[in-house]
Amino acid sequence: MGISDFSVVDRTMAELGADPSSIVGVLQAAQEHYRYLPKELFFYMAKKLGVSVSRVYGVATFYENFSLEPKGKYLIKVCDGTACHVRKSTPVLERVRKELALDGKKKSTDDLLFTVETVSCLGACGLAPVLTVNDVAYPSMTPDRAAALVTELKTSEPKEGIDAA
Repeated sequence: MGISDFSVVDRTMAELGADPSSIVGVLQAAQEHYRYLPKELFFYMAKKLGVSVSRVYGVATFYENFSLEPKGKYLIKVCDGTACHVRKSTPVLERVRKELALDGKKKSTDDLLFTVETVSCLGACGLAPVLTVNDVAYPSMTPDRAAALVTELKTSEPKEGIDAA
């Protein structure tokens, strides 16, 4: 699953400048566009920025928010910070994984519709337990509510949540 259209990279470099200080910004724009960082991107960026492929790769692997694996259309993040964990986020996570036939090792569905991740904190402790779907927060989650949300996402767009951006 390679890419050959690097126009988003070119546009971002035109805005930020085609120099090594732009690596993080270009990677962010690319990940937002592709939903992950394809390996072809590292070679293209290295050539355009005049740096080594290992430098671009090093930046991409240093920051936890970058992904080298394709992510689903719906990125579900289940908080497992202290407040959420104490308020039983683990059963919520288990139920979401069960509904999507995923486990701790397999994080994305085969059709790349869903990716499920755990995060240390979503910064919404008062809403615990909370999960987000593409940065929209869903508070006071229970396993049943989480299963209903997954079903809703499978059949249509979500109806309510709190914008976490």
